[in-house]
Amino acid sequence: MDQIQHKFIDVNGLKLHVAETGSGPTTVVFLHGFPEIWYSWRHQMIAVARSGFRAIAPDHRGYGLSEPPPEPEKASFSDLLADLVGILDFLGIDKVFLVAKDFGVRPAYLFSVFHPERVLGVVSVGVPFFPPGPRLYKQLPEGFYISRWREPGRAEADFGRFDAKTVVRNIYILFSRSEIPIATENQEVMDMVDPSTPLPPWFTEEDLNNYGALYDKSGFPTALQVPYRSLGEEFNIRDQRVEVRMLLLMGEKDYFLKFPGVEEYIRSGKAKNHVLDLEISFLPEGTHFSQEQFPELVNQLLLSFLTKHI
Repeated sequence: MDQIQHKFIDVNGLKLHVAETGSGPTTVVFLHGFPEIWYSWRHQMIAVARSGFRAIAPDHRGYGLSEPPPEPEKASFSDLLADLVGILDFLGIDKVFLVAKDFGVRPAYLFSVFHPERVLGVVSVGVPFFPPGPRLYKQLPEGFYISRWREPGRAEADFGRFDAKTVVRNIYILFSRSEIPIATENQEVMDMVDPSTPLPPWFTEEDLNNYGALYDKSGFPTALQVPYRSLGEEFNIRDQRVEVRMLLLMGEKDYFLKFPGVEEYIRSGKAKNHVLDLEISFLPEGTHFSQEQFPELVNQLLLSFLTKHI
């Protein structure tokens, strides 16, 4: 990872951490999800830099090495959009490719809607563009992890029994499975993972140590607010269609496919009602962390999209 450089920039009153590599004329910005951090894009950053692109991966506000907002409980997706705009303006970058994963797809969607002239294309890993609207999980049981984590204080108490490294370990194991994480009535989400369960084979102890150290720094207050407690945020979007080029990479063993209506939305072509120029590639063995699980395959698909639309 020596080729990846790190800097802190002042954006919207906060010092945000940005990882960067490559010096090409075209910039690719990577937006992470949870429980991820800039580090989750390490394989892709190096690959695109070697292919002549400039790669930038910020830690969202309150994540990893980025400074948290003064009131984490008030953080929002609108803040992440403003931070993305601020980062690009600070660095003097007019147009970018966006590569987003998990909840990072929401600020990528908002940026594409409000600033389409600055978007060369979008690659989404694991989550299609959904216009903000009815929640996808209303039909799921009370023990559904998002419902639990939206409840003030519950995740804090659950996570607080462990160090940050163990929390990340448990979530990586849970989210690597093909079933939606749903706890039983008298069970907390962290207790769904037996301590003897091994890490996924593509996720090393070194990787876990890196994540653990970053979350030791930030904790989880902002991470619980954005995304989980901000899912009902409204954005006053007049036209919800996106007119930028987009590639969706979807793991067929990603538990997200089992959210009510998601697989039908993707496979039926309804997703193309909202993204007018959408390509979809399915990864047969891909889980929720396809970019870490199958970096060579994801890099190949990513670079093919970038070079085609540069």
